[in-house]
Amino acid sequence: MNWLEDRAVATLIGAAVGDALGGATEGWTPEQIEARYGGPVTGIVPPYYPNWQDARPIAPYHKGDGHITDDTLMTQALVQVYARRGDHLDAYAVAEDLVPLLVGDVRWIPELEKETILLHRVFLAEKWIVARLHYGHVDPRSAGVGNIVNCGAAMYMAPVGIANAGDPRGAYTEAIDIAGAHQSSYGREAAGVFAAAVAAAMAPGATAQTVVAGCLDVARDGTLHAIEAVVEAVRALAPDDELAPALRAAVAPFDTVGPEYRKPALDARLPSRTKSIEELPVALGFVLAHDGEFVPSVLGAVNYGRDADSIATMAGSVTAALGGRGVIPEDWVTTIEAASRTDLTAVGRQMADAATRIAARDVERAQAHLRRLADLTAPTATGVQDEVSVQAEGVRR
Repeated sequence: MNWLEDRAVATLIGAAVGDALGGATEGWTPEQIEARYGGPVTGIVPPYYPNWQDARPIAPYHKGDGHITDDTLMTQALVQVYARRGDHLDAYAVAEDLVPLLVGDVRWIPELEKETILLHRVFLAEKWIVARLHYGHVDPRSAGVGNIVNCGAAMYMAPVGIANAGDPRGAYTEAIDIAGAHQSSYGREAAGVFAAAVAAAMAPGATAQTVVAGCLDVARDGTLHAIEAVVEAVRALAPDDELAPALRAAVAPFDTVGPEYRKPALDARLPSRTKSIEELPVALGFVLAHDGEFVPSVLGAVNYGRDADSIATMAGSVTAALGGRGVIPEDWVTTIEAASRTDLTAVGRQMADAATRIAARDVERAQAHLRRLADLTAPTATGVQDEVSVQAEGVRR
């Protein structure tokens, strides 16, 4: 197994592990999490409500107990699209390949504890894709306009980073194209920046610092400023300061949801040039503060609460890309695979194979492009004669 293959597998396992751990704490505050579980969560825990089947606002989802959520389900669906095409994707691939998986792929849905189509589990922001592309036949490049602006597109963009390993700007560009079918504004921007983070983390020798630098290089508008605020908050931390409150305070001015996660503000999730989703900057904050270590970054995200599964998904994918498969606790992986009835390693290898094929095509394209540039810039007999004529005309004048 080469570097690309190893990191591809690690990235997707890390993302799924973060997702499964964070599912149980999604929507709650750090104080509520500690009260429920007798302290900070340190691994896989049962649902927040034992009677999850009918408890509001959780029902009917069985979150916790090692169950992956829609973040991983969407990620795995995008992996299937990459595996089918074996090349870079665009918004049309969402319409032509991803949407059919959402409406026609019957699989085990852990949170519903039954086999059904993915459409029955995904959130309204993802159902939007089906409504716009499958039924509305909207241009895929702009189908995301009008959807709520949240982390829906960003949460499953890790495969885009893998397909562009070591090339954050390429990952950003590809994810922005893909996410155009799903979201607009800062939701789309976050998708691009998260893909860039994964691509940067997969480069040999990458660190938490180079990952954040790669994100700052491509980020725009409120997303850029939110990440900058988080970076500054981490740098300003004193030894006795708590990390989670500092990250929340840093990102709060850019977050439209507001202080109560389950009671969004009136202007929540509306398009804006100055706002950002909360999940990506906070995830990068945990990664930076813990110097790219997997376990503390993921557990920090899990105990942060709010949209914990998506934050931990992002932190888990980036830190696993940095550290490789060995940094992920094996007992977490085996428990999640059994509980969710999914083979995380197999999915990772599927994406690794696709990324390898994409890399081979990229090499061929790069070589062809170099030949074109050589042909365009090489001196020719005609070119020399034209230059002589120009110089002669100048002398006559």
